[in-house]
Amino acid sequence: MEVEQLDSTAKLSDLRREFLVTSTRSMPIAGIVYWSIVAVAALRVPPNELGYIVGFGSGLIFPFGVLIDLLRGRKVKKVSPGNPVARLFFQSLVLVALLWPLVIVAAIVAHSANLIVLGGAILMGLIWIPYGWAADDPVGLRHAIARSILSYACFLFAPEPYKATAISVAVLLCYTYSLIGMRKT
Repeated sequence: MEVEQLDSTAKLSDLRREFLVTSTRSMPIAGIVYWSIVAVAALRVPPNELGYIVGFGSGLIFPFGVLIDLLRGRKVKKVSPGNPVARLFFQSLVLVALLWPLVIVAAIVAHSANLIVLGGAILMGLIWIPYGWAADDPVGLRHAIARSILSYACFLFAPEPYKATAISVAVLLCYTYSLIGMRKT
């Protein structure tokens, strides 16, 4: 697909279709791998180290998803630079990044590395809302809502040594649902 500038007469349905064509199922696969690592690490490493794994590792999902696409032989398609639907989605990534310091400060003040796991689970889940809107796919909003509710429940009710693992498993369940339910191009 050649990247071209869109004009102002493009229909929303066309813009969404183009966004969906350039989307990849490799991103949820990368998320599943990442949160599986977090779930296992939560049982093996001290909470503060796990906080670093979640914080720094969250930035690896996108490049890992691209790598998975390349390994699967899928050519990475670029969305048109003038597509406002795609621009909204990518600007939403900035929103998530701007909220990370709040999560880190809260974890420091509360002396709870589990807040970083909870915050990461919820913040990274928020990107599913603009994805769902951009792709005109209800899976996005459902994923974000279920992921938030389940993550909060795990944080509040799971026994202390298993909170981070429980949150990770909740995220994995949401990714699995989304991977199965995502619209295909």
